[in-house]
Amino acid sequence: MIARHKNVLSLLEDRTNKYLDRVALGIKTQMGWKEFTYRGVGLLSRKLASYLIDEIQVKKGDKLAILSESKPEYGACVFASVLAGMTTVPLDVKLTEYELTSILTDCEPNVLLVSQKYIDTAKKLKQSINSITHILVMDEPSYNLELTSIYELPENFDAKWRKRSSNATAFIVYTSGTTGSPKGVEITYKNMFSQLDDLSYALNEILDKDYCKILSILPMNHLFEMTVGFSTFLNCGFSVYYTQSLKPKDILSIMREKQINFMIVVPAFLKLLKTTIETELNNGSKSKKAAFETAYHIAKFIPSARIKKLIFHRIHKKFGGHFIGCISGGAPLDINVGKFFERIGIKVYQGYGLSEASPVISVNTDKRREIASVGRPMKSFTAKLAPETGELLVKGPAVMKGYHNQQEMTEAVIDKDGWLHTGDIAKFDKDGHIFITGRIKNMIVLSGGKKVFPEEVEATLEKSPMFKEVCVFGHTRTFGSKDGTEEITAVIVPTDDIIKQYGEDELDKLIKDEVKTLSRQLTAYKRPVNIIISKNELPRTATRKVKRNEVKKLAEV
Repeated sequence: MIARHKNVLSLLEDRTNKYLDRVALGIKTQMGWKEFTYRGVGLLSRKLASYLIDEIQVKKGDKLAILSESKPEYGACVFASVLAGMTTVPLDVKLTEYELTSILTDCEPNVLLVSQKYIDTAKKLKQSINSITHILVMDEPSYNLELTSIYELPENFDAKWRKRSSNATAFIVYTSGTTGSPKGVEITYKNMFSQLDDLSYALNEILDKDYCKILSILPMNHLFEMTVGFSTFLNCGFSVYYTQSLKPKDILSIMREKQINFMIVVPAFLKLLKTTIETELNNGSKSKKAAFETAYHIAKFIPSARIKKLIFHRIHKKFGGHFIGCISGGAPLDINVGKFFERIGIKVYQGYGLSEASPVISVNTDKRREIASVGRPMKSFTAKLAPETGELLVKGPAVMKGYHNQQEMTEAVIDKDGWLHTGDIAKFDKDGHIFITGRIKNMIVLSGGKKVFPEEVEATLEKSPMFKEVCVFGHTRTFGSKDGTEEITAVIVPTDDIIKQYGEDELDKLIKDEVKTLSRQLTAYKRPVNIIISKNELPRTATRKVKRNEVKKLAEV
């Protein structure tokens, strides 16, 4: 499994030739399964790359943006960008047009590849982004396509592919985009090869087979998915399948049909899956529920996953009977959820990382009884704790090149000695396993792994002439199905004039409506869930910075 190539072009050619007619990427559509072999992905990639080089005449280092849901063509477009010597910018389809405009203005792509679903958005973006000269559609041509499809391009597969240095930027992955300073993480080829090597070692410890079928449920703009769920698994010669539905029953159906072995997930998905299993048990007969509870208690004392699979064979049958487990990342794993799956014979390997580290820093492959640990740092990483704060610092070839067009911001997270400051507080056990205990950053991590920067939301809300002060933070729920997850809370201090003009009920409605109106500039998951109105000034430091933690405490009273 180890990636020994250091030239990405030779790596692509080697994997295409080695696995040829094996399924590389597939998706279930209304018409049935659409599957691309490694040979098929290679041909479509080369055809598109030839068009980019010969017809559009892109230059080495030009940007290619992709606005699409996950699908087999996405992978071909990424490889075509590599062959043409371009830098790929995967875009989040959930972002608003306002946010996408901010990002594209920053990176200035020449080409925009778009799925049919987002053609209207792409056309609007082209009107406002001068750098975009060409839009190509990633779907097969149909009667309502007004733009050229990648399937309609000339049958030319042999342009001169462009080699790039190991320090050249392969991807720019944006983590925010509403403020005047979008954070575009630059990932180099050196970063990617380091991750391929490290993750291949990790998978050797996790999987006891040379071939696996993978189900992908995360978006390709998520670097966790791009690095692990796409690049690493294809490097290993695996088959990756996509789903257009995230409903547990649809996902379980695909797992059975394709006999899925492994997945990359976020904790929210595991929690939903656990709830689905428990609901079905609760709706079943009392005898079946009692039998499960007895078996669940006994399984606590059984170390063998194979025996657990036999005990809970009915559940495993619903998963297709071949499912080994998953790597969970993007947000902290609920320990009770992790233990539940471990107990029934499905392994959950908690991983840890951040986009700035390309993104995986560690995976808990060996400390099975310490499920709260995120494992040891992977082979290429060195890790230590900052003496004064306990912040986790990491160094290695997978640490990003920097933030695109943001030198000062880059220097704020990567110090002069090359240490990446993660913003997370951690501790090590005697064997070097990492335990994340808190976080220094203000960043809010939602249950699905989405990350929200309070400053970004505040910058949007502060545009209102009605608001004197705004403070945004993550508030942890302590009830319901989302117990233990973070939600976005906004504390608003109206201006003195507004407070004088309106009574309590009117003021409450006015402010909340204003927040909701302004929040439309933000993608849905970034919008405040809780809105608290305060007539008192927010606590501030001597330099007039809002004391966010104090505001949070006041809001919880």
